[in-house]
Amino acid sequence: MLVRDAMSTVVLTVGPTHTLRQAAALMSARHVGAAVVLDPDAGGGTGILTERDILNSVGLGQNPDTETVQAHATTTAVVFAAPTWTLREAARAMTHGGFRHLVVLDGGQPVGIVSVRDIIRCWAPAREPEPAL
Repeated sequence: MLVRDAMSTVVLTVGPTHTLRQAAALMSARHVGAAVVLDPDAGGGTGILTERDILNSVGLGQNPDTETVQAHATTTAVVFAAPTWTLREAARAMTHGGFRHLVVLDGGQPVGIVSVRDIIRCWAPAREPEPAL
């Protein structure tokens, strides 16, 4: 199975000047653990902000109303997946990098996000009904 078969194609995007609270509210409303960071002023540079980035900031006592996405998102050395990668390749990249989400690029543009949860959903067998007592 390929990344394109497992990825979420509705991608939440945020800008670098969003506050962490704004990003967290959007992520919460969409029930997602990561957002793609697009910076049109940086030539369309793509990054990723995860729930862990927000949690680390709050854990350090930083104010989510004043901290911005650009200060906490990963925007350099981002590992991207291609829609044609196998799920094994995506899982290997996640394991090697120690992260749970990959932005999927096609032609240099973000077309989706694949998460560990997406991969597990594809690999795990369908849930079997509980036996009757």
